[in-house]
Amino acid sequence: MARIIDLTKPIQYNPGDPWFMRVKIRHKPHHQARWLVRLLGLPFRLFPQKFSGWADDTIVKMGVHSTTHIDAPWHYGPTTDGSPARTIDQIPLDICFCPGIVLNMSHKADGDPITVDDIRADLAVSGAAISHNTIVLVRTDRDRYMGTPEFFSRGTGMSAEATRWLIDQGVKVMGIDQWGWDLPFTYQIRKARQTGDATLFWEAHLVGRDTQYWHMEQLTNLSALPAYGFKVAVFPLKIVGASAAPARVVAIIENETG
Repeated sequence: MARIIDLTKPIQYNPGDPWFMRVKIRHKPHHQARWLVRLLGLPFRLFPQKFSGWADDTIVKMGVHSTTHIDAPWHYGPTTDGSPARTIDQIPLDICFCPGIVLNMSHKADGDPITVDDIRADLAVSGAAISHNTIVLVRTDRDRYMGTPEFFSRGTGMSAEATRWLIDQGVKVMGIDQWGWDLPFTYQIRKARQTGDATLFWEAHLVGRDTQYWHMEQLTNLSALPAYGFKVAVFPLKIVGASAAPARVVAIIENETG
């Protein structure tokens, strides 16, 4: 018996989100459809007795990065290793349903980047192993701030070296349960200004300019998963030419009894 664990943030309006990522949805009541059908030519007297109209909904505003989503290489820049970068509709579907592991980085402080040593230490404790096409989920537990003003500014984040190391192990899809893959913008900008280092801003994302990879952001519920022994399904909407797309991400734990 399989158990499915939802790793996806609900798509809804959250006043605590930054203005540039707020979702707005218009929910249309059933009775509005009755008038549409009438305008199409069906008299009210011929409406089925149980027909009150159909409900409908319109997404008025939602950026492709506003909720649980997966970024395509095109998001990181126009090219990858000198070739045109792939857009989200070009993601190979065979890398979207693969065995997964969880890296527990919940102990990392806000503003403290995740390093290769952090990853190796966690793998040594958990016994999880990374192989070709493993989907790696990075648990920070910052999903507890979803829907609040703090979500945008709280978190650790992947370093460039840690991102590159995962790619070198054969990982093509990875994801994190905080607002972004890198450190929050406030920390990136502060460190760049303090050090004068022009390589610090968006460093993990920019690895994708050199080597193709895909990462998910704003996952949730990673604390409900074991370190390994499950599959991850992440199928993004097929938005032609887009830099990312919302996705319903789930983990599937096979052969559970009960």
